Amino acid sequence: MDFISKIENLNVGEVISNVSLKKYTTYKINGKASCIVIPDDTNNLIKLIKYLRNNNIKYKILGNGSNLIFENPVYDSVLIKLDSFQNLDICNNRVVVGAGYSLTKLALRMSRAGFTGLEFATGIPGTVGGAIFMNAGAYKSDMGYVVESIKVLNPNLEEEILTNKELDFHYRTSFLQKNPGYICLEATLFLKKGDTKEIIEIINERKQRRIETQPLEYPSAGSVFRNPPDDYAGRIIESIGYKGMRVGDAKVSEKHANFIINCGNATGKDIITLISEIQAKVKEKYNIELKVEQEIVK
Repeated sequence: MDFISKIENLNVGEVISNVSLKKYTTYKINGKASCIVIPDDTNNLIKLIKYLRNNNIKYKILGNGSNLIFENPVYDSVLIKLDSFQNLDICNNRVVVGAGYSLTKLALRMSRAGFTGLEFATGIPGTVGGAIFMNAGAYKSDMGYVVESIKVLNPNLEEEILTNKELDFHYRTSFLQKNPGYICLEATLFLKKGDTKEIIEIINERKQRRIETQPLEYPSAGSVFRNPPDDYAGRIIESIGYKGMRVGDAKVSEKHANFIINCGNATGKDIITLISEIQAKVKEKYNIELKVEQEIVK
């Protein structure tokens, strides 16, 4: 495509064209993207976005693809990965970390160093930026408990600091989700010192629990639906008889009904169809509207 060669000529970083989405989503769904661009730094990110905006080319920031469902077999636009944003600076209880840094890697590193607060994140396969965007969480904790502030690129392509309060963290949502013109560049986290042995014991115990209760042997994107107040989406889905139900190669896990797994060559449409069926059945039987925790990319 003509715009890909023009992006390459911008010299803003690595450009990968005709990309298989199997490599860039944890669902490992079939599909292609026109190109992925990995800007070298903030200045090159700004340069890239200015070009894309001026030429009316659609783009999306992509983390580890651990919460995404691409609806169509071809994403005819630009995906931007912040893999170069890997800075990590630890000073006492504060951690300044780039948006492209692996959340699991960060959580394990800080936990082994005796810091508590990120134990919940050791099983979440996203980037720091993606986790803040979604307010990722588990075990009654989430990013909102540890993020002090973040540095963003605002819609005017200027750097800006947003505080925890401004980020408006709530269950699986944040200011960034409601304002997609803002891009997280780095985050400042505040962690407390704890007992390393106790922290590691908690992590290992939860890891074993995940192995026993979640279909980790199959590609998925974790929990599909948010839990309704005072209930569990998995229990509700199981109660309507949808454990093991499938559309194409997308299947409701028999191990945990709030997981949809890819049994082979599932498409985005397979997964979305299954999601819609579940929502309709739950609405019909219980008058509950299950909200999708994952993001559907059109």
